[in-house]
Amino acid sequence: MNINATIIGQAIAFVIFIAFCMKYVWPPIMQALEERKKKIADSFEAANQAARELELAEEKAAQTLRESKEHAAQIIEQANKRANQLIDESKEQAIADGKRLREAAQAEIEQDVVRAKEALRAQVSALAFAGAEKILGATIDEKAHSEIVEQLAKEL
Repeated sequence: MNINATIIGQAIAFVIFIAFCMKYVWPPIMQALEERKKKIADSFEAANQAARELELAEEKAAQTLRESKEHAAQIIEQANKRANQLIDESKEQAIADGKRLREAAQAEIEQDVVRAKEALRAQVSALAFAGAEKILGATIDEKAHSEIVEQLAKEL
């Protein structure tokens, strides 16, 4: 056998093999590689999209947290204002109640003074009549006595 014919035969077989591979083997491999490349690109894009969505969600959560804190601060401020308002109203009510009680006590004291004066007048008039009876030695009419006491009370 001739070495040249063997090499030419092997070269022809190799070219036929390459043509067969390029026609039937290479396209499915390239298609599989393209599909894999597309899946990787899609996965990479999905990961980037998920990362963007995560950033947006974090920003939204931070914004919601800030708004919640501001709202809570407003509620606390309103509660403090209301508490101060209630304290002021209570102070005013206590002052009014104290004034009313003081006026009631003053009125009661004045009534007690009037009652004491009346009792004292009655005692003084009784003593005066007792003294007058002893001085005059006779009994004085009670009706006349009360008229005299009323007249003296009016003069005083």
